[in-house]
Amino acid sequence: MHRYIIKRLLFLIPTVLGVTLIIFIVMSITPGNPGRMILGPNANAAEVEAMNEELGYNDPVVVRWFNYLKDIVTKGSFGQSYSTKLDVFDELWPRFLVTLRLAILVLILSISIGVPLGILSAVKQNSLMDTIPTMIAFFLAAVPSFVVGILLMYIFALKLNWFPSFGLKSAKHYVLPVIAATICELSAYLRFTKSSMLEAIRQDYVRTARAKGVAERTVIWKHALKNALLPVVTSIGMRFGCLLAGMVTTEQLFSIPGVGSLIVESISTKDEPMIIGCAVMVSICFTLLMIGVDVIYAFIDARIRAKYSKGG
Repeated sequence: MHRYIIKRLLFLIPTVLGVTLIIFIVMSITPGNPGRMILGPNANAAEVEAMNEELGYNDPVVVRWFNYLKDIVTKGSFGQSYSTKLDVFDELWPRFLVTLRLAILVLILSISIGVPLGILSAVKQNSLMDTIPTMIAFFLAAVPSFVVGILLMYIFALKLNWFPSFGLKSAKHYVLPVIAATICELSAYLRFTKSSMLEAIRQDYVRTARAKGVAERTVIWKHALKNALLPVVTSIGMRFGCLLAGMVTTEQLFSIPGVGSLIVESISTKDEPMIIGCAVMVSICFTLLMIGVDVIYAFIDARIRAKYSKGG
């Protein structure tokens, strides 16, 4: 098992290499240049060209990519932000922690509500306990997250004045953005859990267990749920990874200084070092999450654990 984990960890290397190269290529073909962004619209062409030369922006893409990787390996540096002149990691890390805290809270709430409702909906299929959650899930899936956020902000911040509408200065500041993001996330968990659970319930081993007179509670919680959780775990890992980079709407709406808003700001100013730093951070976290999902698989399913033990 440990050899398998080491092999997967080694996948981080080609992942980071691929992500950085793609970002370098994309940034090279997009309009604008860092010299103009840094010096402003009043700078003449010669000054802009000199700034681009100083930054190495005029070098071929592969050369700039190689120099970037060399700085990471030899100096441990992700470069300096074109906009703020600060070290990319020093500026990125605090904002990443903000997004991470939000994502963890959203994940916990979404799983706590969505997964049990999905199980209940599957077990009570075609009953009122199935119809109501399913209708709510489809409704929530159709409503954009910014609409939910604006509605929550209008009611609970502007009208009732129960919670603040922007920033993250205290625990109360987390309430509205977390609820807004959770409402949009839990519908996905509900639908996916229900689908997975229904598929497990219809398997032959479940029918066999029922035919042998095994208690329905045991059939559902011990036999069906264990197998239904495998695809759900994959979904949780992937959606959590997407949350780390995909909370742009929530962060922008509630003025939260997270990674999502940082990516938007960096793209608008073509801050290449910051964009690449954000992409590398998110790609590393996503890869680690997928490794964690595979490890959890092994604990849930003994067959997978045995396969890892034999194959390494």
